Order: sequence, then structure tokens, then C-alpha cells
Amino acid sequence: MSTPKRFIAGAVCPRCAAMDRLRTWEQNGVRYRDCVACDFFEQLPIEEQAESELTTRVNQPRESQRENEVQTVRILDPKK
Repeated sequence: MSTPKRFIAGAVCPRCAAMDRLRTWEQNGVRYRDCVACDFFEQLPIEEQAESELTTRVNQPRESQRENEVQTVRILDPKK
């Protein structure tokens, strides 16, 4: 019987940078993930899965957010 493989929504492949092409599955205490667009394959011990978070479009800052600098605004009293 084959192990069910699930696609990771929003994940980006570390090799080819294709989005929504990574799938993951667990077998014998090891978590596997691979890309259906290229030949990327990785196996991770399940204990390390909690430490490393997959790169997705949700947990990365947008280009517009990286470029904006925070500036302080000083409000002057017009009566003075």
C-alpha cells in the first residue's frame, strides 16, 4: 500500500523556486518532501520538523515591505 502524499500550499521549492509543487509524506519515522517540477528530494527526521519552518509566501516579507523605511513624524503646534 502506498503512503499518501500531500502538497504543501504556498511552499517554494529550494532548488527550482516553483511555488505549490512540493509534496510531503511520512514513513518509518522520517518525513520526506520532494518537488514534482524538478528532481529535488529531502528527508528530515520528524524531531527536527518543529525547528525548521518551510518557506512560504505567508512567512516571507513582501518586496514593498522590505523597501519601506519607518520615519518618525513630529507634529508641530500651529499656535506657537
